[in-house]
Amino acid sequence: MKAAAESARVASQRAISEQIARIAAEYPGGGEALPWLDYPPYRSSLLRHPQSPFERVDPDDVECWSPCFGPQDVNPLDADLTAGHAGQPIGERIIVTGRLLDAAGKPLAGQLVEIWQANAAGRYNHHVDQHPAPIDPNFTGAGRCLTEPDGTFRFLTIKPGPYPWGNHQNAWRPAHIHFSVFGTAFRQRLVTQMYFPSDPLFDLDPIYQSVLDPAVRQLLIARYDHEVTQPEYATGYRWDIVLNV
Repeated sequence: MKAAAESARVASQRAISEQIARIAAEYPGGGEALPWLDYPPYRSSLLRHPQSPFERVDPDDVECWSPCFGPQDVNPLDADLTAGHAGQPIGERIIVTGRLLDAAGKPLAGQLVEIWQANAAGRYNHHVDQHPAPIDPNFTGAGRCLTEPDGTFRFLTIKPGPYPWGNHQNAWRPAHIHFSVFGTAFRQRLVTQMYFPSDPLFDLDPIYQSVLDPAVRQLLIARYDHEVTQPEYATGYRWDIVLNV
């Protein structure tokens, strides 16, 4: 009885998909770049963003409070998520590269870019993730780099797998990589997600669909780039990030 009652409180994928379709049909357009904060199909979104007025702070003070990114300077090897272990991680090796630009197309050099992701089985190397998929002892799933003078960043990693999450019944996230970018100051930090082409879970995923404009959503998807691909070693993807700074 308890299991049946619990199941009745969990929305089905069909119900979530109907919500997604209804909101999409009512969307008037306008090229909104940010996700809808109170997106009903993303059931926990109400709990995941500030609801109180923002407090004004001195920008200089904010910079003084900014975190220290690890015990040492960024090392070029930090961008290789396949290194630093006893063996090679399991999965498809991929190269993810692109440029960090401002709204005018000017490259942002020397900026910190951080990524984190699930492994090829769709599991994060974190104690909170109890998804019954194997943990890869040769893959921690986190990396960082500084952008080059032309704004280029580049990571060598493993293509992440999709994974289940508790938003609704039989909910699965499309494969993605989390990005954190700081622009020219800590207070400009952007946290976003990069997806892979032709993922069948796009239409079912409330987080991806919370960006209402279809053209803007496409900007979250990396493109396969054969010029980036290394023969017999790793496939390549290109994805630029533009900050409105």
